Amino acid sequence: MTILAPLALAMGLMLPGIALAAGSDSGSEPKPTETSTKCKKTEIWDEKTQKCVDAQSGLLDNDTLFEGARELAYAGRADDALIVLSAMTEGRTDRVLTYLGFASRKAGHVEEGMGFYQAALAQNPDNLIARSYMGQAYVEMNEMELASLELDEIVARGGAGGWPERSLRQAIATGVTYSY
Repeated sequence: MTILAPLALAMGLMLPGIALAAGSDSGSEPKPTETSTKCKKTEIWDEKTQKCVDAQSGLLDNDTLFEGARELAYAGRADDALIVLSAMTEGRTDRVLTYLGFASRKAGHVEEGMGFYQAALAQNPDNLIARSYMGQAYVEMNEMELASLELDEIVARGGAGGWPERSLRQAIATGVTYSY
């Protein structure tokens, strides 16, 4: 058992696909489902009806919309993800703001994305996912000092060894950021 723990940690650092995905309740990157493989634009797969449903129809719950937005953003459909996030009725919670930041950044609106991350952190300074994504944005902007400050905050707030810390540490070391 002692030998397996370091191996698991090493694999998590080397293979981001098996590392914990930021923002996921499932602990993994979003897997392609009908949302990203069958549904058009801002439609989300509804397990109950077994069909694609427009995100703005009001027929889907917030968790379904959130996971659909994550999947779309991961699939490279950041603009669609932004529309899906805007259909959520829970308001501008820190999880919504974090993914508005992520999708905005991936859609090429970096300054807007940074504003969303800052708003998420104003609500919840312990949102380690927002800190990791903001740090990764700093890496993309070649602002390594600012990225390192976010890494320090993640560790100081109890995130040592978790996905937010590992992914940001690796991004700082390699210059490669994550898309989930």
